[in-house]
Order: sequence, then structure tokens, then C-alpha cells
Amino acid sequence: MIKVEVRLFAYLRQGRGKKQILEFEEGTTISQVMDMLNIDEDDVSIALINGTDGPIDRQLKDGDVLALFPPVGGG
Repeated sequence: MIKVEVRLFAYLRQGRGKKQILEFEEGTTISQVMDMLNIDEDDVSIALINGTDGPIDRQLKDGDVLALFPPVGGG
């Protein structure tokens, strides 16, 4: 098992909280974490692991910080 700090921003926090430390199986991807948290891929525009952007099929490692941001709107 690995421990990952998951940080959610804006409306992604609703019903989930701002920050939590979760345990996952080795090899878990960002996409799988989003599924576990019931977050649709269309609701996330930026997914950072330790401050680095990339595809959502990246695997997480023990001690990683995953930050999920929704699309920015407004005008």
C-alpha cells in the first residue's frame, strides 16, 4: 500500500473535503483515484503530481501529492 495526499480545489471539494491522505494499492493511477472519489474526467482540467502536470494514466508513488483542479470559468 502507498499513502498519497489528495488535494481538491474549487467545486471538487464539495462533499469530499479540501485535503486528505488516502491509501492505495501500488500501481494506482490518477484516473483510478478520480474514479474512487467519484470525480468525472471532464470535471478535471489539471492533475498535478508533486507540482508536475501530465496524463491521468500516470501511476502514483508513496508520498506523492496529487492536486486536482477543475476547468476555470468566468469572464
